Amino acid sequence: MPTFAATATHPEADAAASRRWLTLGQACRLLNVDESTLRRWADAGQVRTFRTPGGHRRFAEADVEAIVEGRSRRQQRIGDVGDVATRRIRRQLHRTPAQPWYATVDEAQREKLRTLGRGLMALVADYVAKRQRKTSLLEQARATGALYGAELRAAGMSLSQAMHAFTFFRRSLDQSAKQALTKAGTPVGEAVEVCEQIMVLADEVLLGIARAYEGAEEEGDARAR
Repeated sequence: MPTFAATATHPEADAAASRRWLTLGQACRLLNVDESTLRRWADAGQVRTFRTPGGHRRFAEADVEAIVEGRSRRQQRIGDVGDVATRRIRRQLHRTPAQPWYATVDEAQREKLRTLGRGLMALVADYVAKRQRKTSLLEQARATGALYGAELRAAGMSLSQAMHAFTFFRRSLDQSAKQALTKAGTPVGEAVEVCEQIMVLADEVLLGIARAYEGAEEEGDARAR
């Protein structure tokens, strides 16, 4: 691992050195990781580092920026998951024989579901890219699921059929995510984490769908009384 000793005293030389090397806190903020993670990366040789006479680590700014840039490119590719999934779903829905549950949905309802689907894909991209607080995105996913559930129930689908429709969508999303991650050259560990994140979001959608059916049943029971 390279070492570096700052011996220059000229102000311009000191300024150049400060631009080249970052403190632990500065590097962590740029990378959005905790200190233990960055130390582990440095120990593994992923980031060049040296120790000051006082024993504090300094991290190569160029290496940190390269990690940030590489992550940004991968996230841009991952953002394509929605487009890949949409194309996959369309192909599968038009295969023969068609999905049994799909036949129960008329064209007007299909268009509503497509609109909801596009919104959900945008949530997936935001969730993976960490553009918003995860708590907020999970709440939006559950709300989207509730809207899905309401539309599927209005189409005459049973809860079982709605679950079948959702698992079809979820499987396509999972396959598309893996395809996009592979194309982006995402490291295995990071790819697994992204897929897990997408499934967490999908779980919230599923809960929203189930809640829509339960709410409709409770409302029906109340009217019956």
